[in-house]
Amino acid sequence: MKLKSLVLIAAFLNTSLAFAADAPAPKPEVKPAEEQKPLSFFVTSEGNGKGANFGGLAGADAHCQKLATAAGAGNNVWHAYLSTQAANGKPAVNARDRIGNGPWFNAKGAIVAKDVADLHGDTLDAARRGNNLSRTTALTEKKESVKGAGDTPNQHDILTGSQTDGTAFNDGADHTCNGYTSNAEDGSVQVGHFDRTGGGNISWNSAHASKGCSQEKLVSTGGAGLLYCFGTK
Repeated sequence: MKLKSLVLIAAFLNTSLAFAADAPAPKPEVKPAEEQKPLSFFVTSEGNGKGANFGGLAGADAHCQKLATAAGAGNNVWHAYLSTQAANGKPAVNARDRIGNGPWFNAKGAIVAKDVADLHGDTLDAARRGNNLSRTTALTEKKESVKGAGDTPNQHDILTGSQTDGTAFNDGADHTCNGYTSNAEDGSVQVGHFDRTGGGNISWNSAHASKGCSQEKLVSTGGAGLLYCFGTK
């Protein structure tokens, strides 16, 4: 009786092993690829060749919109990150107030900042953490890197006309090349360093003033008349 039981058990085990060998291996779980975030921030791949003269804020916005549209992101509303000072009875315009609420992603889907406070380091935590705008992430609308400190030519100066908190200056001096309508040899516009280096200044939006408003003067300062462009929705 015992021998018969052992034979039956062995037969059962052999049958189970055979079924297990024939059974198809379980398929590994395939997780859906994360959808790339749409382009909502870039450094312009080119200026307009007229120095700081974009025909005002509207012209600068149109320049951003044109390049974004060529890159397939024209369905968003694009604004240049520019401030203008109060003048001729018109109130100041702050760059931080005209770029939407975020978050903003570059042409490769990397996040640059999650919101306006994160972008400018408004809170102590945000200031300590810093935004993600850097030489690595500040790409053009074409997914290309911009020449920075150490490259030839250095083009890390980005026009902003802004203070570090993203607001317009209120000291009575012109920091905007006459509201981005001048390409004269004189005058000045405040610029930031997208690569956060050069001249001991790491500010992305308010590093120093340009030497003038013409294309040649912007180039001599370390720029090319480039802008930061943000998708506003």
